[in-house]
Amino acid sequence: MKFGIVDRCIALAVVAFLPVVALASSFEITPAVQAEIEKQTKALATWAADPVLIGAVKEQNAKGPIAGMDNGKWKTVRRSDPIVQGLAGNAAGQFLRKKIDTSAGTLDKVFLNGAQGEKVAFAEKTISYIHKGQEKFDVPMSTGKPWQMTKPWFDESLQAYAIQVAVPVVDGGKAIGVLVASVPVTYLERVAKK
Repeated sequence: MKFGIVDRCIALAVVAFLPVVALASSFEITPAVQAEIEKQTKALATWAADPVLIGAVKEQNAKGPIAGMDNGKWKTVRRSDPIVQGLAGNAAGQFLRKKIDTSAGTLDKVFLNGAQGEKVAFAEKTISYIHKGQEKFDVPMSTGKPWQMTKPWFDESLQAYAIQVAVPVVDGGKAIGVLVASVPVTYLERVAKK
């Protein structure tokens, strides 16, 4: 049996990816890791309380989601599209980019949702436009409390495993939106080894 270049490339990619899958499947949230996740969630909550993000959510809530945009259509929107550039380039998107850049790899893929689960801002385009109906949005929005994943998941946009955390954006004592971030498993693994 002869293997072509494409077959060899696929086999190499699978072999290279196996350690990442093994890492995620064996990853355990120990007390030290949980303490770090909680620390990062608190940091995210301070971001969510910033007037730049609160103002952006209030402005978006007054407009509502983009007419006709759903998650299926969102997947076809290119990163160079003016809609994506607007969400990344607005004041809230720039705020998130600066925070990610100074987080030293502790938080990644941060995005801001409005009251209906739609995107308000992000540093980089997300897989979905609307998160309403998903725990990461529904729990903070309905309870006013933080939420976290219990197991790592493969984040397609990061091409890495992460634990997502989410906090409500609060105005006048009421949740008006949700801020979500990924805590990379590679970072949490380093914490676990300390």
